[in-house]
Amino acid sequence: MLKEIHEQPRALKDTMLGRLEEERIVLQEVDLTLEELAQINKVYIVACGTAWHAGLVGKTLIERWARLPVEVDIASEFRYRSPLVDEHTLVVVVSQSGETADTLAALREAKNRGARVVAVTNVVGSTVSREAHDVIFTWAGPEIAVASTKAYTTQLEGMVLLGLYLAQVKGTLSSKKIGEVISALKKIPAQAQEVLDQESLIKELAKSFVNVEDAFFIGRSLDWAVAMEGSLKLKEISYIHAEAYAAGELKHGTLALITENTPVIALATQRDVYDKTISNVKEVKARDARVIGLTYKGNTSLTKSVDHVIYIPETLDELSPILTVIPLQLLSYYVSVARGCDVDKPRNLAKSVTVE
Repeated sequence: MLKEIHEQPRALKDTMLGRLEEERIVLQEVDLTLEELAQINKVYIVACGTAWHAGLVGKTLIERWARLPVEVDIASEFRYRSPLVDEHTLVVVVSQSGETADTLAALREAKNRGARVVAVTNVVGSTVSREAHDVIFTWAGPEIAVASTKAYTTQLEGMVLLGLYLAQVKGTLSSKKIGEVISALKKIPAQAQEVLDQESLIKELAKSFVNVEDAFFIGRSLDWAVAMEGSLKLKEISYIHAEAYAAGELKHGTLALITENTPVIALATQRDVYDKTISNVKEVKARDARVIGLTYKGNTSLTKSVDHVIYIPETLDELSPILTVIPLQLLSYYVSVARGCDVDKPRNLAKSVTVE
């Protein structure tokens, strides 16, 4: 797992290779015309587990950039609830292996209902890649550890590429704006390495989690989606009970669980809701929680409200999920090692879920 965490700068660079021009996205595997997109009135993103968390980020990006309504569905629920899918629906299925049984079943259900299907997958020749109409391959390379790391961050990158591509075809973003995002995206691999260079700090923070039984992750907007992935990483390899909440929901029950020294990881990278997030952080600190904050380098105001801060390089808010998840991966890894867990093969879990 640690090896794969450190492979992320390379994987992120490979996934964007040949797909970025100065002010234009090039996705040769996807062939959606303006006429075809004009017929699309709704997007579903369907996935399981970590890939579902990538879909939550994709929802915000597609809605914000391409101005299409997006619903994110868990694949195991999608086909059993008679989804409102027809020939005017674009369905995006996300699967690292391309063989996830529930996701594959959802893909087939969508096709049977007449939808156009785009797959985001890491494996060339996989069933999902063969059966989808269009494919965006994530060039993460083989991922062996059960807990997904580099496959997830490249899926996020795939969502960025798809969101920009749809906006480009529809004309909902100017070439200049697309160019700004592309320019920021090109910096992401080097910035990911900057985050990895803080490994010793995160390893030290992990020591305080050794005897913890509960942990909470909070954030707003895209930070909430990343909080869910961070929570999943911690619980699946360290066996600590971890939950993620939209920070604004704390007063609706969750604060009852916050007691003295309860660890809370607070993500604060979304500028439009930053002040709101800080208000929520103060609420958990008032209950004597121990708070680790994540924010952009140069933002010193967060230090007043938390016990420790992990900084990521400054980027566009839409791209921050690629960077904020890396410290959470490292934290989960080192907590798991400190607790004596089998990091690469956590109990009761398998890498590719191919049985429904």
